[in-house]
Amino acid sequence: MDTTAVTIPDLSGRTAVVTGANSGLGIETTRMLVAAGARVVMAVRDEAKGRAAADSVGGDTEVRHLDLADLASVREFAEQWEGDLHLLINNAGIMAVAQGTTKDGFELQFGTNHLGHFALTNLLLEHITGRVVTLSSGLHRRAPGIEFDDVNLERGYTPYRAYAQSKLANLLFTLELQRRLEEAGSPVLSTAAHPGYAATNLQSHGANPVSRAIALLGNRVVAQSAAHGALPTIFAATQDVPGAAYAGPKAMGGTRGAPALSSRSEAAWDGRAAKRLWALSEEMTDVAFPLKPLDRH
Repeated sequence: MDTTAVTIPDLSGRTAVVTGANSGLGIETTRMLVAAGARVVMAVRDEAKGRAAADSVGGDTEVRHLDLADLASVREFAEQWEGDLHLLINNAGIMAVAQGTTKDGFELQFGTNHLGHFALTNLLLEHITGRVVTLSSGLHRRAPGIEFDDVNLERGYTPYRAYAQSKLANLLFTLELQRRLEEAGSPVLSTAAHPGYAATNLQSHGANPVSRAIALLGNRVVAQSAAHGALPTIFAATQDVPGAAYAGPKAMGGTRGAPALSSRSEAAWDGRAAKRLWALSEEMTDVAFPLKPLDRH
């Protein structure tokens, strides 16, 4: 399979933000969007690495600082935004790391992967004209539901339990965001994607050394490239898909191959849980949905 499996429309004159754009799926997503004519703002924690990545991509890119584990950084990024934003790609993430907290005191994976993107999306939403694409993972299936009574997993933390919960949260966020956008009469679409099994450096930062070693071996032997892993993101961002669509590779149980619409767990379709998670996320971040529902009378 080559990376022409998705026909990308001309994106000239469009602006995209890609979080975590300096490596892995993020830089490959950036590369494809730039090749289609888009201007891409690369939102990264390490600006030096971001500039090096931008130099390797070429085209119309700009590097800006964003630390999703610090809500003050998220607010600063959003406050500095001017003009329309066609695509917001919520790509950045951490995986199976040792127990820790964000600057605001939230469990690190839930806080970074979900709450940081939740706040960023809502703070930028009035600028967004096209789509919000949020990266999840097939490992969301390991989470039977959101631990609402212990969302920071202070009782019984394990790295993969926390990761699975954060990735389930990404899908519930996508679902509820789409419902709210429709309620507000907005043409913006909320979609999601997962890369299947792609060779990136995400797995190399895990807390368990055995898991790290297995992941690195899998990257060399089994996984598809980061460029192929980015194709579902591009699919969700540019193709004719419904709101709340979830894209992923269609071959080998969703681990590799050309992108298509993907299945998700029953828990990821739970609209009541999605609304409850949204309310909790607003409380935790002090960020609310900015659009008003349509007056249907």
